[in-house]
Amino acid sequence: MSEQDLIYLLEDERDLAAVFRRELEAAGMAVSYFQRLSDFRAALEQRAPSLCIIDLGLPDGDGLSVLGNRLGDAGVPTVVVSGRGTLDDRLKGLEQGADDYLPKPVEPAELVARVRSVLRRSRQSAQLAKAPANQADRERIAEFSGWRCDFTRYELTGPDGVVQSLSNADAEILKAFLNASGRVITRDFLLECLFASGEEPFDRSVDVRVSRLRKKLNDNPKSPNFIRTVYGAGYVFASPVVWLAG
Repeated sequence: MSEQDLIYLLEDERDLAAVFRRELEAAGMAVSYFQRLSDFRAALEQRAPSLCIIDLGLPDGDGLSVLGNRLGDAGVPTVVVSGRGTLDDRLKGLEQGADDYLPKPVEPAELVARVRSVLRRSRQSAQLAKAPANQADRERIAEFSGWRCDFTRYELTGPDGVVQSLSNADAEILKAFLNASGRVITRDFLLECLFASGEEPFDRSVDVRVSRLRKKLNDNPKSPNFIRTVYGAGYVFASPVVWLAG
């Protein structure tokens, strides 16, 4: 690494944080430690880190409050490490914008491996976003129902002009939907898209990604305008799509 990765570690258990910090620094990363959510928020205003590791149950708030718009839209990858370890807890964290979720207790070596994996995927997305468009990048911009998605920049722009960043995995899933507008896409195909993005899917990965996309698109799952569930078959993207040259 030409530049040292800066990790923000938000954890209220000092002893555990010390173990995590020691392991991360031994792996060549710089670590800034925060015990309180308020201090963590203030640091984010001053400088964006390479990645955040956050606990959820904190003395002055819930770590979930900084996921999504606060970190996801800013393009800061996040790994949740929490005592909330049920499947519902993990799904909620991932749906809110976490890139990975580790229930406690977690081995420090595994945490470092997960952090490296998330950083690697984040860099790949950033490199693709900065790459200049060429002939091979044709039809990388899609427009639908007032929305615009630029796959060269990993950006989703709403009818109100608000721009949201997309992770590599979210972009691959959305691209699959847009390419097959009006046709049913199976869950197995979407899983293949996740594998292609470099993600390590688990049983509910497709559900999580679809939920995240619906949230970004302000799409009510009970009465969706875009991503509709076809029970027993998969999903269908219901809006017409126009592809433009990148």
